[in-house]
Amino acid sequence: LQNDHKALMKQVEEALHQLHAREKEKHARDEAEALAEAMSQNQSLPQAFAKVNAVTPGSPASISGLQVDDEIVEFGSVNINNFQNLQNIATVVQHSEGRPLSVTVIRSGKKVHVGLTPKRWAGKGLLGCNIIPLQR
Repeated sequence: LQNDHKALMKQVEEALHQLHAREKEKHARDEAEALAEAMSQNQSLPQAFAKVNAVTPGSPASISGLQVDDEIVEFGSVNINNFQNLQNIATVVQHSEGRPLSVTVIRSGKKVHVGLTPKRWAGKGLLGCNIIPLQR
């Protein structure tokens, strides 16, 4: 009886060692995958076509949280694929007066969504910011 018990305990011990070794391998693999995914997300930032180079305090752009040096990836329906010149943005702004626009920008390496409502205010234009095209 004593020999059977020893043999059985040895088998249990070996099975536990294998189980923990597999778990350790899986954990290392998961960490490596998570790191690779984080790295690939950094490289896969969408491409910007314009940049905000001035925001007037108190303007619709300022209130929405738009900041100087934000790189514009999407401005309403305008994106890198259909952007020709700043007139594209002006047209979207004019047609969206009083209605919120979804604006996506890259700010310090991160994608940020801003809700911007073009409207008449004390200053010039409907936004109160200056946007310049990016030369790529």
